Amino acid sequence: MNRRTGLAGSFRNAFRGIATALRSEPNARIHLAATGAVIAAGYWFRCSPGEWAVIAIATGFVWTAELLNTAIEKSMDLLHPDHHPLVKNIKDIAAGAVLLAAIAAVVAAGCIFLPKIL
Repeated sequence: MNRRTGLAGSFRNAFRGIATALRSEPNARIHLAATGAVIAAGYWFRCSPGEWAVIAIATGFVWTAELLNTAIEKSMDLLHPDHHPLVKNIKDIAAGAVLLAAIAAVVAAGCIFLPKIL
């Protein structure tokens, strides 16, 4: 941590990064809508503390993957703005990480909500 930034500045920078991703990345806005829907469903179905923990972990996993994917994509665009097959592979791999996190979150949501619906 930069001494001049301090703890409050570090949090401010982190929240600014999240806001930047939400403004610039359509997929981040999709994840935001999905997060809101899952939270609403959790309240509607009165999830237990354990179920909320699974929801928090799964949601955090997806958001972490999405933000890292965005950082990787932006870094690659900056470092190599021209088309390059290796850059494409790097971006595809990072996107694959988001896809796997999202699939895991959907499975977790299914395990929590399907028994409550059926």
